[in-house]
Amino acid sequence: MAGSKNVLEFTREDDFVEYYLFPIIDTIEKKEQEVILRSILLEANKVIEKYTKDYLWHKDEFKLAPRTSIYNSLIHIDGKEEYLPPHLYGVSHYGDNVEDEWFMVFILQQLTKEIKGLIARAYDVDGEFLLIEAANVLPRWASPETCENRVYIYNGCIHLVPPTSDENPTISVMEALSEIRSHSAETIASTEIQTAIQEKLKGYPEKTKDNLHRAKAYLPVSIAAILKKKPNLIAPAAQAFCNRDTVDMKACRAMKYFPPEDRVMTRVTFTKCLYAMLTHSKYMPDRRTGWNLPSRSATVYKAHLLGVKIACGFEILASQAKPSSDIESDKGWHAYLNSLKDKGYFKHLLEHSVEYNNLLNKAKEYYSNHRDTMHYSPAIGRDILELLRSRDLNMEELKNEENSLPEDDDDSWLDISPEELDKMLQERYGQKKTFNLNNNADATSFTEKVSKFLNHVSEIEGAEFPDNSVESSPIRPPRRNGKVSFTESARADAKSSNKINFDANNFSCTVQNILNFVIPEDDSWDLDSDDTMSDYENDEYIKNQSYEEGKSKMEAYMEQMDRELASTTIGQSFEKKQEESFEDIESFTPVDIDVNALKNILESYKSQMGEAGPSSTMLGPMGVHLDPKGQMDLE
Repeated sequence: MAGSKNVLEFTREDDFVEYYLFPIIDTIEKKEQEVILRSILLEANKVIEKYTKDYLWHKDEFKLAPRTSIYNSLIHIDGKEEYLPPHLYGVSHYGDNVEDEWFMVFILQQLTKEIKGLIARAYDVDGEFLLIEAANVLPRWASPETCENRVYIYNGCIHLVPPTSDENPTISVMEALSEIRSHSAETIASTEIQTAIQEKLKGYPEKTKDNLHRAKAYLPVSIAAILKKKPNLIAPAAQAFCNRDTVDMKACRAMKYFPPEDRVMTRVTFTKCLYAMLTHSKYMPDRRTGWNLPSRSATVYKAHLLGVKIACGFEILASQAKPSSDIESDKGWHAYLNSLKDKGYFKHLLEHSVEYNNLLNKAKEYYSNHRDTMHYSPAIGRDILELLRSRDLNMEELKNEENSLPEDDDDSWLDISPEELDKMLQERYGQKKTFNLNNNADATSFTEKVSKFLNHVSEIEGAEFPDNSVESSPIRPPRRNGKVSFTESARADAKSSNKINFDANNFSCTVQNILNFVIPEDDSWDLDSDDTMSDYENDEYIKNQSYEEGKSKMEAYMEQMDRELASTTIGQSFEKKQEESFEDIESFTPVDIDVNALKNILESYKSQMGEAGPSSTMLGPMGVHLDPKGQMDLE
């Protein structure tokens, strides 16, 4: 584990994305590195400003800072610390709006396109998250463990540095950067990977405008003026209101900074995520505070209630502008402390022990010195109070604009019907072909799909589904010559370590025969084998029977059982084949195995009442999807 200082520095919430930009810097002199980095930072900020000028961040903005090689910039590989070359660094929290994360990836892509020599890297709590979008088209060696420090953006393209050895898949950032710069043609990712990731970035930066929602809100005049000057403050205000606690509610009842007496109707710009958060956060203000809402049927009711919520958010932020000197009353400290505990900072020490208290005091000191740079910060509240005291807030202009405001944007996107959801899923994952369960041909297709799955490849890491490409399976380990034989590898292991020789093909065949009540036609099924029939070695009847006699008797027994079942209620419940008939028994027709299998699967699925269960768990990954209306989709 890293030292306590690094744990204190790198403790953050899980909604973060961390990004690096590595330029070509050959000098080892710190001052020269700083000059070069600051020059590149100025150029990078121009590119960032071009794409983010009117962008409304949900939580943290995209921001870079220079780091020289002397700076304590490190990452960890297998518990070892690796110092990075000089670079530009940033970390941002995106909260509930994952679109911010992908917009940051787009910015990184543009930076590598527009500034020569830059190589970008980005990862989040999931690691190399860029590859998640391309999970179905990754090379077979790729896995969360083997891809660490191997994914970069260079000249606007994704680069994936392949391993050179199966035994040691780890690589340092320095080695990866060197490999990309010297062998970029070998490290550039496949066209399928590029396309999959580019699909997430398609439409930027134009589509950022589609993520905005504008609506009227009846606000205290001072807040309307503040938002006119700094519209991005709506994000922390909305989050402060939606994440309020009992302490924050006391501030909302007092409304010391933004009383409701003097209000104005204004138009506020939100992200769709922020607007949805505020709309669905239930709150009814205390009338004693001065809030006088119109009736629910009034056309302005929505604007009034939205204004109350925004005003409360600003009030909460302003009340946090002067943090208490008592750190124990700071809820940001408690969130920070919980993160430290989750990351093992206290090393399982007994609480209140001497060593525990020493680490706790170091954490308090670090938090007090860096409170303003952390996500939970009173700095925003101080900015709001500074704007509140500013004299250049033109309140008269707001009063004049009140009567000429445009209509609200359509918010019907808040409600999604099942049909619209299906359409969205189909656009994202492709069209499905629908079959009616009453069609016997479709039942045959269904059982063929299940049988194909049962007969397909399975390994220790899990089943490989027939529709997935073996070459592109992201969960398969590296193989020599493109194949792995379980039988051959088991034999090799048996010679070297006395392990069991397991023949997967014979085992699969045996299980399939048992399920199908089939007696093999060849001699591989030895009824007298000590290995397979040891439980019956003392049975005199079995000893006296030959293989052919046993087979003949079994077939006769199964046929007789079918005939007797045909006249029972159980037999009558089975679906029968209509095209065949038996002359000796007029009422007897053979059971349609395909239709009955499908019928039973459907009954099992219906009994799940829409919840997870064996049917959906088994059939879903195979591309078979059932719905409660008696339809199934085969992808």
